[in-house]
Amino acid sequence: MKPTNGNIIIGKQDITKLTGSELDKFRGKHIGIIFQQSHFIRSLNVLDNLLIAPYFGSGIVDRNKAIKILESLGLEDKLKQSPYKLSQGEQQRLSIARVLINEPDVILADEPTSALDDKNCDEVIRLLIDKSKASKTALIIVTHDGRLKKLIPNQVLLSPNSN
Repeated sequence: MKPTNGNIIIGKQDITKLTGSELDKFRGKHIGIIFQQSHFIRSLNVLDNLLIAPYFGSGIVDRNKAIKILESLGLEDKLKQSPYKLSQGEQQRLSIARVLINEPDVILADEPTSALDDKNCDEVIRLLIDKSKASKTALIIVTHDGRLKKLIPNQVLLSPNSN
């Protein structure tokens, strides 16, 4: 959705001025999105689901880079496996890998821990924070998950209008 007023600037690009196809290309290269529910292609294995992101983002597919990212997230033994045979925590780590491979300027995470137990919640959020810091990527998390309050120092709290 385009805003009715104001600007959204990422890097030096005002994305409100881009056409639909320009915005699609920009998003693929500069914005990574982690959804509440994982969205993988059933017919592709873990590695191929990861490689599809740079294919559509930058057009440059680097298998070695993909494998290194999967290794850094503890998924090196899952390369040929169906992503739907992974645990919820492993699926979220694969979602993180899919975002990181394009080296975005901004990561948007929509309820990234809602379906995870406490151990996996802590692991996934720490991975997101550590990886975004390491790559100097802005991380924006939208969540109702109270477990994250102590881990996220900068917060904007929204509450319903009490009128």
